[in-house]
Amino acid sequence: MLEIVDTKIEDMIYEIRGKQVMLDSDLAKLYGYANGTKSINLAVKRHMNRFPERYMFQLTKQRYENLQFQFETASWNNYGGIRTLPFVFTEQGVAMLATILRTPIAEQVSIAIMDAFVMMRKYIASNDYSMRISNIETKLIDHDNKFNQIFDKLDIKVNHHIFFEGQICDAYSLLVDILKEAKNKIIIIDNYLDRTILDIISFLELKVSIITSDYNRLDMNKYKEQYSNIEIFHSKRFHNRFIILDDEILYHSGASFKDLGKKCFAIIKIENQNILYQLLDEIKKSI
Repeated sequence: MLEIVDTKIEDMIYEIRGKQVMLDSDLAKLYGYANGTKSINLAVKRHMNRFPERYMFQLTKQRYENLQFQFETASWNNYGGIRTLPFVFTEQGVAMLATILRTPIAEQVSIAIMDAFVMMRKYIASNDYSMRISNIETKLIDHDNKFNQIFDKLDIKVNHHIFFEGQICDAYSLLVDILKEAKNKIIIIDNYLDRTILDIISFLELKVSIITSDYNRLDMNKYKEQYSNIEIFHSKRFHNRFIILDDEILYHSGASFKDLGKKCFAIIKIENQNILYQLLDEIKKSI
């Protein structure tokens, strides 16, 4: 049984191509696969549509040899003879990997890995920027406070999560958690649909209705060839992004789902049922 507490995951995070990544062999060890990277590679091959190059890529021989020289660890040395060059997973890739792996400790390991990425990000920030909050962040926090004051005056109850630039994994993880709350169906409103949302909903075993004004039909057709849980409606009646779960729970996103964590934004749960019902009525008019 893997003892996560005794494993320093931060030491398994490397910087390659300007991104923080983890080796497939280290991930296999953390997830408790006795056969090394074989199970992870098979799981990824079955879901290749979820792993674009920004999520996962294979090291070149030259890159591998340079890094092997730089990092004298067991993980690098396990690839003696380099019969197969190692794959590395970015923060988003690790988050996606967590949705397809099935081991007794998968959930516990995934949480520990995400915490390690956050810790590394904070460490880098503290060294590069002395943990100061930029003027932009200060203005955004002030804007968020004013936003809450407006809702208070309107007697609208909200719960919100604010994400700053670069918190891609945190925002992605929250969106996945939100979608997992649904029991029967999901409605997503986003005018700029791309493969990001398709990757996220592909693991859901319930009906997903998407209302959008623009999407890549080639990506959509490829998705529908493999999955049957999606329904697309074209409409230009909406400007903001919303998620509705089971016609009972409403979330608002300040950014398009394709831009999760790229800039500062918030995901807000609106608990006022009147707003939810009005939005559902508007949806009925538009589809």
